[in-house]
Amino acid sequence: QVQLVESGGGLVQAGGSMRLSCAVSGLVVSSNAMGWYRQAPGKQRELVARISSGGFTNYADSVKGRFTISRDNAKNTVYLQMNSLKPEDTAVYYCKGEQVILITRVYWGQGIQVTVSS
Repeated sequence: QVQLVESGGGLVQAGGSMRLSCAVSGLVVSSNAMGWYRQAPGKQRELVARISSGGFTNYADSVKGRFTISRDNAKNTVYLQMNSLKPEDTAVYYCKGEQVILITRVYWGQGIQVTVSS
């Protein structure tokens, strides 16, 4: 059974920093692509950052240079370091795992609220 549990969200002032964690069980983060997505009220869920099994990363244009995705293989955990936060970063953030074994299976965390006050 695959489980993804996010933590680290909350309220922060604009310009501040926050680190989200995604603790994963049942899926090896170093062998599968992992990502962070977010969904603001009234908007579609969008990709924030992704790290491939090979360690390659890609980011949404809106967060490039401010956010960093990383993983700790020993802890089987994925992180999203968010710096220079803006009010428009306010959203529910979701951790996603992609497992490819003949077919692709996608797993989501429950989501965590990040609120950036102006």
